[in-house]
Amino acid sequence: MSEYTQIHLSARPEAGEVPGPRLFEVRKQTIPAILDGQILIKQTHMSLDPAMLGWMSADTESYIPPVELGDVMRASGLGEVVESRHPDFAVGERVNGLLGWTEYAVSDGQNLNKLPPDLDAEAALAVFALPGMTATQGLLNVGKPKAGETLVVSGAAGSVGSIVGQLGKAEGLRVIGVVGSDEKARWIVDELGFDGAINYKTDNIPARLVELTPDRIDVYFENTGGPIQHHVMERMNAHGRIVVCGLIADYTSEEPSPGPSWLQVIKKRLTIQGFTMPDHWHEIPALQAQLTPYVMQGKIKYRTHIIEGLENAMDALALLFNGGNKGKLIVKL
Repeated sequence: MSEYTQIHLSARPEAGEVPGPRLFEVRKQTIPAILDGQILIKQTHMSLDPAMLGWMSADTESYIPPVELGDVMRASGLGEVVESRHPDFAVGERVNGLLGWTEYAVSDGQNLNKLPPDLDAEAALAVFALPGMTATQGLLNVGKPKAGETLVVSGAAGSVGSIVGQLGKAEGLRVIGVVGSDEKARWIVDELGFDGAINYKTDNIPARLVELTPDRIDVYFENTGGPIQHHVMERMNAHGRIVVCGLIADYTSEEPSPGPSWLQVIKKRLTIQGFTMPDHWHEIPALQAQLTPYVMQGKIKYRTHIIEGLENAMDALALLFNGGNKGKLIVKL
C-alpha cells in the first residue's frame, strides 16, 4: 500500500512563542480504503492562516475547539476526489474544506464545497475560501459601509485586509490601509487602488491619519491590534462601526495589550463587533454569491506566497507573525 504524509500537533505553543517545527510531529500513514458514503481526497493546496495559533492553544472557550494533541493539524485546503463511494461526489471533482495538514483525507462530504473546474486553485484559496468569505462577511454584513464613508483597514496587505479594502473601494468608500513595509504600502495603493497607506513601523501614525482621513473614520476593520487601534479610535466619527476580525499583534504576546478607552465608545456612540467565520459556515454559498460579482467585474486582485511541500508548512507558519509573507500564504503539496 502507498504511504502519505500527515503532520500532527504534538505540543502547545508557550506564551509569546511563534509557532514552528517544535509543535509538530510528521507521520507516515497508509492510504486507507474508503467505506460507503465516503470519498478520498488528494490535497493539492493548503492554506496557512493566523487563526492556526489559536487553534493550537488549550483555550476551550474560544470560538472553535482547539486541536487535540496528537490530532492532524487543522487547515483549510483544496484537493481532488481520487476515489468515491459517495453518490454526490465523482472522481476528478475538486473540493475545498477543512482537510488538515495531510496529503490525503477521507471525508463523508460534510462541509465540503465543490469548485468550478475552471477556477484556479490559488484564486480559490486566496479569494473564494476563508479570506474572501471573512472579508465579505466582515465588511459588507457587519461593517455595513455606505458610499462616501471612510474605511481604515489594518493588516491591509494580508489575505483578508487586501480584499476588505478592494470591496470598500468597489462600494464607493475612501480606503486607507495600515501595513508593515513600504513595499506593501506601494502594492495596496498602486495595484489595489487604496486611497492611501500608513506604514505603522516608520510613519507618524497620528499625523498620517489626520492627513489621510480629512473626514475622519466611519468604519475600522481590525486585523492586527497593536498601537494603531488607539489612534484610529480617536479619529472615529459618531456612530462609527469597528469590525474586530483579528489581533495578530497579540497572538504571540505574553499579555494582551490594553484596549482603547471606553470613553470614546460612549462619546461617539460606536458599535464594536467581533466575528469569526465558524458562525457562518452555513452561509458560505450566499457569501460566495455576494463576492462573485466583484470578482467577475475585475474589482478584486490578489497575490499569493507559495511554499512547496507539506513539511515546509512547519517553518512557513512563522511568516504570518513576522510579516514575511507577501500575499496569501499557501502550501503547494
